[in-house]
Amino acid sequence: MLVDSHCHLEYKGLVEDQQGVLARAREAGIGAFLNISTRRSEWEQVVGTARREADVFASVGIHPHEADTHADLDEAALLSAAEDPRVIGIGETGLDYYYDHSDRAVQRDLFRLHIGVARRTGLPIIVHTRDAEEDTAAILREEWEKGAFPGLIHCFTASAEFARTALDLGLSISLSGIVTFKNARDLQAVARDLPADRVLVETDAPFLAPVPHRGQVCEPAFVANTARFVAELRGEEPETLADSTTANFHRLFTRTAA
Repeated sequence: MLVDSHCHLEYKGLVEDQQGVLARAREAGIGAFLNISTRRSEWEQVVGTARREADVFASVGIHPHEADTHADLDEAALLSAAEDPRVIGIGETGLDYYYDHSDRAVQRDLFRLHIGVARRTGLPIIVHTRDAEEDTAAILREEWEKGAFPGLIHCFTASAEFARTALDLGLSISLSGIVTFKNARDLQAVARDLPADRVLVETDAPFLAPVPHRGQVCEPAFVANTARFVAELRGEEPETLADSTTANFHRLFTRTAA
């Protein structure tokens, strides 16, 4: 069995046929899903799906694109939302300097707020970073010095140096369908050498469908394609990678055991 460690089941492209999407994924051998929120208005719906579906879990957080509209979010609101037992992670959060949809200072402030909640709750932080490696690494290191926190870099596309920084801080790294793209040679080189106990796989559905589905609406079922590619890349049997990435997911997201 595999886990899709990052998908957006409430997004257009999936929500219209959510039951069908989940059924196809289960048939493909996907045994658990982490349904990610990106804005406060989604929290209730994301958590509601997790309450309804035994194999679906939820996160609560604010995507960096949404930072400007959540600049007044306080720690108490996030802590309260994280009390729900179906919530297993904080995020996604982080920095996105590629699109710059929100002020960079606001992004950084909210990122630190999320890390503080992850530290207080023990729930892993789910980090998005794009064209912001230097600031993301600096914030992670600075916050780590204040106290350890669990987490992962989702949809990893960064450099080998950033991967080493994340790993040195005890974070895990999740690979999406991007790793299957022909032009992703540098990412493939990083993925090949990641420690086996720190690797997760994801879809980021409905985005970033892996080969051979590239260009289609991505579904959680497609994490099986990414996993097979990564297994071949690393010289592992698909079953071995499935076992290790699933174990890594449940070891990181400890609340799934309940």
